[in-house]
Amino acid sequence: MGIKKLVFSGVQPTGNLHLGNYLGALKNFVSLQKEMECIYCVVDLHAITVFQKPNELRNNVLETVAGFQASGLDPEKSIIFNQSSVPGHAELAWILNCIARIGWLNRMTQFKDKAGSDKEKASVGLYIYPNLMAADILLYKATHVPVGADQKQHLELSRDIAQKFNKDFNCKNFFPLPEPLIPKKVSRIMSLRDGTKKMSKSEDSDYSRINLKDSADEINKKIKKAKSDSEEIPDNLKNLEKKPEALNLINIYSEISKISLENVLNEMSGKEYSYLKTKLAELLVSEITPVGKEIKKLLGDKSHLEQILKKGKEKANIIAEENLKNIREIVGLI
Repeated sequence: MGIKKLVFSGVQPTGNLHLGNYLGALKNFVSLQKEMECIYCVVDLHAITVFQKPNELRNNVLETVAGFQASGLDPEKSIIFNQSSVPGHAELAWILNCIARIGWLNRMTQFKDKAGSDKEKASVGLYIYPNLMAADILLYKATHVPVGADQKQHLELSRDIAQKFNKDFNCKNFFPLPEPLIPKKVSRIMSLRDGTKKMSKSEDSDYSRINLKDSADEINKKIKKAKSDSEEIPDNLKNLEKKPEALNLINIYSEISKISLENVLNEMSGKEYSYLKTKLAELLVSEITPVGKEIKKLLGDKSHLEQILKKGKEKANIIAEENLKNIREIVGLI
């Protein structure tokens, strides 16, 4: 009998979900819940690897859940909960800290990127973050994990840890080796101000991103001011790739309209970027503003969002505790 397919993914509660989150993760989550059993976790323990203001963190957790539901995730189909509410994540993370090797963590490029030039001042939590990510996945014996390019290395580490645990304790196949779920077309949405950087909440200018709660007026203004190009839209992808901001706008148009890049260029080539911006703004307003209105509506009833987390925690805890019971026995913990 084959292993049952189970998807796990976590989203950090940073607040202010944007177009990059929506196209790069949330829409994919909604598609996956139609095909497999899914667990979607708001990873608040990961968030505190850098300091968070407590009230903001609580609000951001609820806003992330609102974003999940407004985008189409169904709490009756998928398990939705926050990481810190299931103690098994922290317990298994410690066990896996003792399995993982320092050399493995030293190779993690994301720590180097996030810690910056003065890594001595970074938190220990930021350094061992990938082991907690492995615990998130392995706690539920997830078989598949949707990942972007920046998380692929962490998933490979999760597989290494699972393999070493299985070998060290002579329990072949206890942890399945999680497979990456990489969409055929990866939605990599870049900043509206700098086409070489990912769209991010951390960028200073709000004009660098489309937030899911933006109004129609805000979306129109941001797209109008988005960096593009003074020349006409080219008729081939090769020429467009030399212009990252212009490519980003074309890519967003392609993603929202579900028209291939080649067909978008056939439609747009020879036209001014102002024409593309007008059409793109119309599409974004149509797609994003209903999601934003639903998020605001859901945030008006926080007890409903807390109830989703409570029910999700109960479901997640049943799976986690059953697996942890076996893990403790394997390791020799009483």
